[in-house]
Amino acid sequence: MVDSVGLERLYTSNRIVVTNLSPSTIDMKFFLIISVLSLMFWNIALSQSTLPECEGNNKNIFKFSTKHFLKVRKWTSCYGSTIGPKGEKYTGEFLDGNFHGNGVFVGGNGRKYVGGYKNHKRHGQGEYTYINGDKYIGEWKKHKYYGQGVYIYANGERYIGGWKKKKYNVPDNLKERNGKGTYFYINGDKYTGEWKNGLRHGEGTLVRVNKKIKKGIWKKDKLITLK
Repeated sequence: MVDSVGLERLYTSNRIVVTNLSPSTIDMKFFLIISVLSLMFWNIALSQSTLPECEGNNKNIFKFSTKHFLKVRKWTSCYGSTIGPKGEKYTGEFLDGNFHGNGVFVGGNGRKYVGGYKNHKRHGQGEYTYINGDKYIGEWKKHKYYGQGVYIYANGERYIGGWKKKKYNVPDNLKERNGKGTYFYINGDKYTGEWKNGLRHGEGTLVRVNKKIKKGIWKKDKLITLK
């Protein structure tokens, strides 16, 4: 097996897509509380799966083998662990040999996903921790950000909104925020509006921590027309 890119790539193909998410209209703190509580329930669900243990499961598995992989492909409606050739490990629920239900995926390089799967793709509520410390907490559909979600950067800044992302298993390269979104800066500033290639671009409002407001049309991160 390979990881969510490797393990999952055996079953699915990656495509370039544009995913536009509407900015959150609820309070940021409330949203984060709901996200944390949701993930707590996911962790409880993972530790208390009602499914039986998969036949031949070894929860302490540490090495990939073709023999084990072929065994996993037969697992259905059960709970077990599998490992990929690069050390990536999945522990969770299976259906027809695919990740399906609640699960925890840990990549060999430290990436981690805790949440739902459907037909071997990240689906439903989940948290993805990237190798650089960034996190995405929220909803997924067919391996992609979908619906309500917050992207938390390693420096503490946060973004809720649209994306134009090629690979969802790697962190934001700072050029992928696209469409409408709200960005919470570490210094307390907040920008709500349009984005393009990771920059403020289009109509938007920047509210400074000192309550000063800059509203108008932005181009490549600069305010060019006041409203």
